[in-house]
Amino acid sequence: MNKHLTPLAGLLAALAALALPMSAQAHRAWLAPTSTVLSGTEAWVGFDAGMSNGVFVADHAAMNLSGLTITAPDGSTAQAANAMTGRYRSTFDLHLTQAGTWRVANVSSGVLVSYKQGAETRRWRGPRADMAANIPADATDVVATRANSRTETFVTLGEPTAITLTAQGLELVPVTHPNDLVAGEPATFKLVRDGQPAADMEVTIARGGSRYRDHPEEMTVRTDTDGAFTVTWPEAGLYWMNASVRLPAAGDQLAYSAAYNGVVEVLP
Repeated sequence: MNKHLTPLAGLLAALAALALPMSAQAHRAWLAPTSTVLSGTEAWVGFDAGMSNGVFVADHAAMNLSGLTITAPDGSTAQAANAMTGRYRSTFDLHLTQAGTWRVANVSSGVLVSYKQGAETRRWRGPRADMAANIPADATDVVATRANSRTETFVTLGEPTAITLTAQGLELVPVTHPNDLVAGEPATFKLVRDGQPAADMEVTIARGGSRYRDHPEEMTVRTDTDGAFTVTWPEAGLYWMNASVRLPAAGDQLAYSAAYNGVVEVLP
């Protein structure tokens, strides 16, 4: 292994996901729950996670879950149980012990750097604070990109509760709660980038079950100046939402690349 390659939790998967615009990617990242709305004082939910040609079809590779972050309704961090990684999918369970909405996300962030040392092209990835110490003084053609990737879903036990943002990368801001979606009814969300409205961004929405129909039934919407977009769900099912952005370097700002993959369930 190149001595300049420094591991960062989940960043290798993000590099692959962010290397191309979303429209050109062959594989899609998803994190699918067995249930999203539950009742009682406690419950268990299972999750599958993968990278595939069609959403929720485990046919390419398991997702690296080293960046898995589970946020309980009270803001504390919870741990997954019974985690396993197979050839085509990763799986884990979550014990819901608090009423409210749980945010389950696989997140990666850091800096991706390519440079030349002599005639050889090298790469490094890691936290931005460590970049200067890991790029040789004689490096040339240095290209650095700040990257962030988030793949997430939401599960609610009892009544839905608010979702707290991290203000890092692309995030979904619920106007309509993601666990209160009904077929035939409009739902509104906002996209933010590092906490600010992500205006004029294309959002792709795809319903699961594409293996059993002739058409992908994808929808494309665009965010307004406030980062908001509205979807009217054609029918019940599990839906995948995606948005991505790439910005060139400007002044002392690094080039920027971010991707968002959200999974929601729409009930009849």
